[in-house]
Amino acid sequence: MSTAHSTGPAGPHHVLILGAGYAGMAAATQLAARTRKADVRVTVVNAQERFTERLRLHRTATGQRVAELDIPTLLANTGAHFVRGWVTAVDADAKTVRIDDSRVLRYDTLVYGLGSVTDTAAVPGVEEHAYTLDGAGEATALADRLARLGGGTVVVVGSGLTGVETAAEIAEQRPDLDVVLVGRQDPGARMSARARSHLRAALARLGVQVISGTTVTKVQPDGVELAGARTVAADVVLWTAGTRVSPLAAAAGLTVDERGRVVTDATLRSVSHPDVYAIGDAAAVRQGYGVLHGTCQSGMPTGVHAAVSIARTLRGRQPRRFRFGYYHTPVSLGRNDAVVQFTRPDDSPRRGCLTGRPAVWYKETVSASPWPTYRRMTTMPSSGVFWPRGGRRTRRRDDAR
Repeated sequence: MSTAHSTGPAGPHHVLILGAGYAGMAAATQLAARTRKADVRVTVVNAQERFTERLRLHRTATGQRVAELDIPTLLANTGAHFVRGWVTAVDADAKTVRIDDSRVLRYDTLVYGLGSVTDTAAVPGVEEHAYTLDGAGEATALADRLARLGGGTVVVVGSGLTGVETAAEIAEQRPDLDVVLVGRQDPGARMSARARSHLRAALARLGVQVISGTTVTKVQPDGVELAGARTVAADVVLWTAGTRVSPLAAAAGLTVDERGRVVTDATLRSVSHPDVYAIGDAAAVRQGYGVLHGTCQSGMPTGVHAAVSIARTLRGRQPRRFRFGYYHTPVSLGRNDAVVQFTRPDDSPRRGCLTGRPAVWYKETVSASPWPTYRRMTTMPSSGVFWPRGGRRTRRRDDAR
């Protein structure tokens, strides 16, 4: 066993960031930029070197080429360090993290951002017979399977945004396949009537059959079984229904909610261990309207806020409350169509929405590679403190200093 980056009274303040997703990378680039002249070491731990753009996995799943972003390259010259490895244990009392069961990293401040994965354990047969979109490897495996199909049926389980986007992408790229979308709710159920109507019309135009108001009770090698014993035959099943988080936080003794997410105070610190910040999908962040649901839209601001708060604390100042309001829900419907539902801060739909080519342009613009944003944070750290708050784009001027 080796011990890396130990800290002591004379050593640097070591901030360890677990997870290099949207939230973790935002935290790393912001914090490294804000502490460049301080005696602070920022280390990012991630199981893989490739940065996963979750927003584009539905394209990877249909064999389309997307940019491959390398985390060490992205962090080059930012001041943040990268360690590749699986996090296998966290000791929140000893302030250590075990990597690959063979290395131990010590920290003074921990940023916990290990995120979430598709829940494949809740329904029998999912683990054995269904594909997921948890990363580029899984998406590529699905693309390879689809490429071998000379026809047949693909069942996409889950009528949320991931399910809708992937069903539409498969149907558009592979018109020789029958695509069935199965879910508890109608696709776009949380959207306005106009946006929902456009979404459903687009799925119909692409030939996607929608089965809503039901649940899948079992996945079989040749299809899915629905509640009420109805079966739908399938050559391929993609599972996008539900997520789960790593049990590491609970095992570490951090206070977690019923889903295993770290419960935070108003500043994003763990309520049980204030030297631990939780961000992204791994955190149960409560706002006035409820707990944030995991999206890139909310994840990146949590990473930025954690970085700002840590930098403030290291300067002897108190961290401020995190405040966030949702702004929009962009959904691609193949390469030539989309719908963008503008929302209130609590994510409920406003009347306004975009559809068709304007929506495609809007989504591609706001969903462009996040790295230019991260890179800008390293040169202009205050640029990272813009995010929707209370329904307005707000700059926290006191935190920009």
